[in-house]
Amino acid sequence: MSSDSLNNADAPNLIGLDREQLETYFTACGEKSFRAQQFLKWVYQRGITNVDEMTDLSKSLRTLLKEKAQISFPQISSESVSDDGTIKWLLEVGADNGIEVVYIPEKNRATLCISSQVGCALDCTFCATARQGFNRNLTAAEIIGQVWVAQSRLNQLYDGERRITNVVFMGMGEPLLNFDSVVSTINILLDDFAYGLSKRRVTVSTSGVVPKIDRLSDEVDVSLAVSLHAPTDETRNELVPLNQKYPIEVLLASCQRYLDQKNRKESITFEYVMLDGINDSVKDAQKLAKLLKPLRSKVNLIPFNSFEGSGYERSPQPVIDRFSQILMRAGLVVITRRPRGEDIAAACGQLAGQVRDKAHRQNHYVRLFERSKLSRRIDINAVKT
Repeated sequence: MSSDSLNNADAPNLIGLDREQLETYFTACGEKSFRAQQFLKWVYQRGITNVDEMTDLSKSLRTLLKEKAQISFPQISSESVSDDGTIKWLLEVGADNGIEVVYIPEKNRATLCISSQVGCALDCTFCATARQGFNRNLTAAEIIGQVWVAQSRLNQLYDGERRITNVVFMGMGEPLLNFDSVVSTINILLDDFAYGLSKRRVTVSTSGVVPKIDRLSDEVDVSLAVSLHAPTDETRNELVPLNQKYPIEVLLASCQRYLDQKNRKESITFEYVMLDGINDSVKDAQKLAKLLKPLRSKVNLIPFNSFEGSGYERSPQPVIDRFSQILMRAGLVVITRRPRGEDIAAACGQLAGQVRDKAHRQNHYVRLFERSKLSRRIDINAVKT
C-alpha cells in the first residue's frame, strides 16, 4: 500500500470513508463537518494525497492528519495493454494477494471494471475468478482506491485527457457479499464533492444474493445487473451454484422489488454468457424471453471468454445471432457484448488476479481436471447473507 502522509500503519485510513463517515471523523477531531467536503475534493477531484498541499485545511489539522491518519492506496504491480486499447492492472493488496482492474475505452465513454473481493466465495463454473478460490473481502479503501489509482495512471498516460465516466462492479468477487464496503464506495462515486458520477453510470453486478438486493435498493440508487446465464433452475444450478439457495423465481421477484422501490424507471440488465451446447438453444432463448418479458429489462449476451481448463466453448456467432433475434422478436432489448481485452485476459470472466486461496479451491480444480471432469461445489448454505 502506498501513502503520501507521514504516519504509521495502524492509523485510520481516510481513503474509503464516504462523506458521512468523514464528517464523523473530523467532528471527533474537534473540526467542523465541512472539512469532509474539502478533503473529498482534494483527494478525488484534484488527485492530491499530500496533506501539506491541502491548503484550505488549517495548519493544525494538517499536522494532526499527518500524525494520526493515513492516506493509502493499493499499488500497481503490473500493467497490460491490449491491442484494442483496454488496459488491465494487477494491484497489490497485501499478503501476496493481487486484484485485477480493467479500463475499457470507447468512443463516448470510458468504463472501469473494479473488484470487490480477493477471489470469490461463489463458484460459478464458467468464471476464472472462481477457480482462484477466496481469500477475503476488500476494504472500501481498496475498492475506491482502484478508481483513484486507475485515474491517476490514465492522467500520466494521456496527460489528463481521459476521464473514467462509468464504473462497474464486475471484476473479481461478488459485490453484495461485501456489502458495507461496496456501499461506502458507491457513496464516494456518486458524491458531487468526490467523483460525482450519475447513478446510471455506476453498475453493481450480482450473481443473485437476494436479501442483499433488497437491502441495496434501500441504501443506494444505482444500476443493477444480474448474472442470470440460464432460463431454468436445472441449468443455472450447474452454472451458478448460488441458484440452489435463491432459485430463479425468487431472484426475479427481488428484481421486481428493486424496480418498484423508489419507482425506478431504468431497466435491470440480465447478463447471459453464451456457452456452446449448454444454454444457447432455440428453446433456451424462448424460455428466457418468456421469463423476462414481465420485467423492465435488457439482456446482455456475453460470448464466453475462454481460459485454461474452463471446460466450456463459446457459442458460434450464428448461434448467438439466432439467440439474439429470438429475444428481440419477443420484444426484449438485447445487446451482444463485443469482447474486449481478450489478448491480455481482461475480458469478462477471465479475471483471476493473485489469490492466496483459503478455500483450497485451486487444488480442487486441479484434481478434477486431471480426471477430465468439470465439477464444483461449495456449501451454498454457508454463504453469508
